[in-house]
Amino acid sequence: MQRRSSGSSEDCADAPAKTSRPQGQTRLNDTSTSIRHPHDNRQSDRPQNSGTRSSSARSRRPSSNVNWRLSHSRDGSIEKEAAAAQPAPNTLSTGYPSMEGERMASSRRKSRQPRFWSPWTISLLTLLTSAMGISLLLAVLYSSATLHCDPKGCRMSWMSPSYARFDDFDTEHTRFASKYSLYLYREQGFDNVPKIKGIPVLFIPGNAGSYKQIRSIASESARYFHDVLQHDAAALNAGAKNLDFFTVDFNEDFTAFHGQTMLDQAEYLNEAIRYILSLYLDPKISERDPSLPDPSSVIILGHSMGGIVARTMFIMPNYQSDSVNTIITMSAPHARPPVTFDPQIVSIYNDINNYWRRAYSKKSSAENSLGQVTLVSIAGGGLDTVVPSDYAGLESIVPETHGFTVFTSTIPNVWTSMDHQAITWCDQFRKVIVRALYDVVDNRGRSQTKPRADRMKAFKRRFLTGLESFVEKTLPEITTSTLLTLDDHSTTVIPSSERLILRGLGSKKKPNAYLLALPSEEFSEGKRLTLLSDSKLDRPGEDDKLEVLLCSFYLPQAGQANLPFSMDIDLSGDNGESTKLACKNAAADVVSLPASSRFAKNPFFKGDEWQIPPFSYLEYEVEDISDYEFVAIIDKTEAPTAGWLIAEFSDTANTHLTRHISLRRLLSFGLSLHLPASRPMVTEVKLPSVQSSLLAYNLKIEGHACNEQEPLFTPLVRQYISEPYESKYFVNAEEVEISLHGVSPYVPPPLKSRRFDDGLSLQFWTDPTCDSNISIRITVDSMGSLGKLYMRYRTIFASFPLLIVALVLRKQFQVYDDTGLFIPFSESLDFCLKRSLPMLLLSMTLLSLSMGQPSSTGPNGPWFWRNSTTAIDFAQNDLLVGTSDPFFWFLIPMIGIICVGVCISLHYLTLFLTWSLSAVYSWVSIRPVIQHHEKKRAASPAFTPSSPRRRLITAGILLFLVSTFIPYQFAYVVACLVQLSTTVRAHRFSRETPSLASANFSNYVHSIFLLMLWVLPINLPTLVVWIRNLAVRWFTPFSSHHNVLSILPFILLVETLTAGKMVPPVASRFRHLTNVMFFGIAIYAAVYGVSYAYMLHYLVNLVAAWLVAVHSTSDSWSLAGLSSIFDSESAENRKQGKTP
Repeated sequence: MQRRSSGSSEDCADAPAKTSRPQGQTRLNDTSTSIRHPHDNRQSDRPQNSGTRSSSARSRRPSSNVNWRLSHSRDGSIEKEAAAAQPAPNTLSTGYPSMEGERMASSRRKSRQPRFWSPWTISLLTLLTSAMGISLLLAVLYSSATLHCDPKGCRMSWMSPSYARFDDFDTEHTRFASKYSLYLYREQGFDNVPKIKGIPVLFIPGNAGSYKQIRSIASESARYFHDVLQHDAAALNAGAKNLDFFTVDFNEDFTAFHGQTMLDQAEYLNEAIRYILSLYLDPKISERDPSLPDPSSVIILGHSMGGIVARTMFIMPNYQSDSVNTIITMSAPHARPPVTFDPQIVSIYNDINNYWRRAYSKKSSAENSLGQVTLVSIAGGGLDTVVPSDYAGLESIVPETHGFTVFTSTIPNVWTSMDHQAITWCDQFRKVIVRALYDVVDNRGRSQTKPRADRMKAFKRRFLTGLESFVEKTLPEITTSTLLTLDDHSTTVIPSSERLILRGLGSKKKPNAYLLALPSEEFSEGKRLTLLSDSKLDRPGEDDKLEVLLCSFYLPQAGQANLPFSMDIDLSGDNGESTKLACKNAAADVVSLPASSRFAKNPFFKGDEWQIPPFSYLEYEVEDISDYEFVAIIDKTEAPTAGWLIAEFSDTANTHLTRHISLRRLLSFGLSLHLPASRPMVTEVKLPSVQSSLLAYNLKIEGHACNEQEPLFTPLVRQYISEPYESKYFVNAEEVEISLHGVSPYVPPPLKSRRFDDGLSLQFWTDPTCDSNISIRITVDSMGSLGKLYMRYRTIFASFPLLIVALVLRKQFQVYDDTGLFIPFSESLDFCLKRSLPMLLLSMTLLSLSMGQPSSTGPNGPWFWRNSTTAIDFAQNDLLVGTSDPFFWFLIPMIGIICVGVCISLHYLTLFLTWSLSAVYSWVSIRPVIQHHEKKRAASPAFTPSSPRRRLITAGILLFLVSTFIPYQFAYVVACLVQLSTTVRAHRFSRETPSLASANFSNYVHSIFLLMLWVLPINLPTLVVWIRNLAVRWFTPFSSHHNVLSILPFILLVETLTAGKMVPPVASRFRHLTNVMFFGIAIYAAVYGVSYAYMLHYLVNLVAAWLVAVHSTSDSWSLAGLSSIFDSESAENRKQGKTP
């Protein structure tokens, strides 16, 4: 490797003011620059022998190392003594390069020398680009905070908690007994004894979560069993039993940031489950019925990262087979890790997802180790700003037969989004969770749960709307239980071609039946029965307002026993002529819909709001009920009562509309729909092209007002997608904001390929009694769509800005190697904006477009996970911005512009910080001295380098600690602080002693500091985990974070810069290696930075190692030089002790 000297590395602060300037040298005191010498007004007072001093300085050996120590005082006495005592000083002029260095530098300089910029200077292009980037960022933040925000609808829950700790679960059972703890929840007033007698449920808290978060759900479970289930004989006979809730105290570990913590928790949980199951065998603590089998499995309830830890348990060596078969997770990021700063957490995600995919891909149930495991993932939706709800999807991991993903806004009688914490305490949600758990338990078997198929059916019945196309109706499963007797006076028959409308109940002041005849078989194809009412539909045995039955004629034959009807409804009166119908009650298939009236604002109600009972909705395909002749609606009220009902048969062709419109056309022109006055009550519109979660839409409904009479209800809108199951309801709909969690960036593709018609669907319930047309307008909300970028791309700021910084440093080193001038960050960014950055962003955009439809063999590199289980490439969305949809071609340039604004903002914030600290440092370092019996003030050395011995000892101690106790991330933070100190001192010296060398060094250390700052977020999470472990007195070191090589180059580089050593220009071909390394970082940050952010630390670490190697070329290595390290400080002190 060759090196050459230049003015940027051989200058000194003690040069005379009037020395002939070498030809071509940049004038640093020119009016076009912002650097001026602070002592120019006293140059005429300098001693005349300064010219001799300059000659001796130019005759010494060239050196790239600059000693940033001032060598002159105000009266020049120190200069004269130095000239006499040291005829060959170690430093050169600060303002001008050596003649030899100038000749070598000028041989490579271009004919036009770059103009020297102040670090504060900014070009018009950079200013406009940065302003545009900051404006876009502010627009994204504003949109995310104020536009298309789901309303908060959770009601507060109340409980009386108590916790019993298991002190016996100690180090004999687990090595983590001193760090983690196991508790049993007891509801005061209901669970008065700490003994266990039910079915075990284990709660796993999430990232920084508390074991006490189980209190809301556990309290509702205890109260529900005490108040309801224990009095329900049918439920008890079916295996219902109270639930024993166990919970784990992880000391609020930061699981999302650290893979080893996940493994530790999973190992502890497997040991905890083994201990929990053993408790039911101990008669001292268990009060279970001895006739019942002992539990062999535990139900898992996991919040956030707790759900991921639950899935990690299955790949741990200490997992006990069949000890877990039911898992419900809340706001858990199953699809991908929320952050990718730790390589181990990325590896664990790949391992567990691979394991689950391989297990479910086995065709034989004997080979499928997860064959009896069901997993339900519940996402909070748009209000969850901690974990993107897109990551909660199971579509790429678990088949539909074993699990699904559902949003809380979908769940009946919940109908609201929830934030990350509210999902653990929301009152209406915890009621559904508890009832779902009791639906799947069965204490008559060792697993304590029902078979897998029954569990899946129970979960879908509780968590899904009931409007899904695959939902099985319960009507065929129930027996005919009601005998309906009618006569002509109590019966009204409605033909199938007409619509039944009841505007009030009890109008005839006696019970009355309305028979809606089913269409004949030849006209039944494509027909659908829909029924909507604001009243609750009675179940068998209930006597309220309305009951809906599906009936056939009952003709008892002679000699045959009558059917055992449990209910007999006789409306025939005293008339001898009557008709008997054998009927089934349809209440089991009723779907609850949020009430939509003029007074309704949201589909939910809060604790201080008046509750409007939900609507009752029935929907049957006529082909599925063709065995019956009538739909009987029984009005049981005997006095006029408020209430209404609408029932009709409609053609599917009129109720289902599909609009194939491209996103570009939808964005440009929108979509208009027209519903005629003769429309059916329910209309569904499918938009197959609307699948992306990055776009928001506005929907406007006009013309739904009734002309002559009061409407029965106002328009009700349901938006939904089927993968995952996300539905949102909008009551009293006029202007609706639509956003969805469909196809999302960086989320793996589903196991089952999407159908061509999958996309957004809109269902409209409108009052058909209003004789008015309805117009529907759907448009893309561009401003609202910006807010959708925040949750999906916020982690991109840990990687994409490194693309900008790497390109800037690349240009700085190019100019420095060619001219000897290390240009400021802002000037280099201006050069990049003119060519390299636009070209790179264009190339990345073209690469994204060229990917098009994902292929089965994705771009798997040597560091990335390669899927080997199926032909699906689950890593195909890991690249660039996580989507190959050509519609979003603008994302890469837009994110690039935003990152330019962020980088330039951090640049000036750092400049302001260093300027402020240097000002404070200057004020503190000025001290009074007395010279020649006169009190004067003299400046202390502006840049005093630490001694080599001190630097060697400091680096050695730090590396020793990294290898034994502290993680290298801690050492990196220390390196950043040291680099900040170096930057502050260099900035102060450049400001007080302006010169080309001082400006070069200041720009250099400033750019290196910016590079280290952008890598800092990747290292901070692990450091936070380590500090948290120290706080709980857990001193076991992280085996994966003590690699000395991961921090050694940073330490060496930072320690080298503390000595004031400017990197020498590289004149040989090796200068291209610097170019390639920075360009490689830029490419990696753009392509893989989001999915594998941890690699950026290692790549920048290689750059630091290369810079250390370049620095080392300016040093002469010898045994004498090494031995002088340990006595250099004393020798220097002796020199300073001499009296002038």
